[in-house]
Amino acid sequence: MNEYIHLTPFQISLSAGFVLAAGIISALMRLGLLTTLMVASFRTVVQLSLAGAVLGFVFGLKTIWLVLLLALMMVLLAWREAIARQKSKIKGTGLDVMISLSLSSFLVTVIVTGVVISAKPFWTPYIFIPLLGMILGNTLTGISLALDSFVSDCKSKRKEIEDRLLLGANPVEATLHIARNAIRTGMMPMINSMSIVGIVSFPGMMTGQLLAGADPKDAVMYQIVVMFMLVASTALGSLFTVWLTRRRLFNNDMALISSLYENGK
Repeated sequence: MNEYIHLTPFQISLSAGFVLAAGIISALMRLGLLTTLMVASFRTVVQLSLAGAVLGFVFGLKTIWLVLLLALMMVLLAWREAIARQKSKIKGTGLDVMISLSLSSFLVTVIVTGVVISAKPFWTPYIFIPLLGMILGNTLTGISLALDSFVSDCKSKRKEIEDRLLLGANPVEATLHIARNAIRTGMMPMINSMSIVGIVSFPGMMTGQLLAGADPKDAVMYQIVVMFMLVASTALGSLFTVWLTRRRLFNNDMALISSLYENGK
């Protein structure tokens, strides 16, 4: 096992040179990203520093309710980010995203910690919270992509949907092909990551364990579990979101809602 290398503030400041290089590229190419890059870099330092300080306290928690309260706060922040990414706003989808994100993330996290890893108890903070964080980060991306794809396609293909309805199809049947494409869109980033992991890229968790001196075999095993749990949560989140959102797009007469015609062709 390799010796763990502690980083000093000076070494961290040296790494800021990479951000400076990106800023120079933005300025030279007139990308208009310099301010955004600086703000994002500052937020990264502040947010991670706060997270490091808080996690020391969190990992010492002995009460399940406090751990679940923190988990709920994480879900709310992830939900806010997922909603902010939406291009098309449909009334009620905010609740759908919350339900989908919560169900898929908590379900997979509990199964991984309680069954796969067999943590005792399953809500052990230093295991439950980091895994939930990883799952939320990937699931919200899948949900955002699936929701955007589904609503956008329903707008652009509304004539096709209406034709199917006139031929006797119900809303589920009329939008089945669109739903499949939306769920596929939500899952593709995760599937692409799985396709190149260990060959082109080494994920953050595995890299972190290796840098911390863990045995490569152990790091690989944990990373396999992580990749499998992420694709499952993304698939469930995308499925739940599309399924819940579909009922928002039709009125009681099984006709498309009027907002799908706004700004349409």
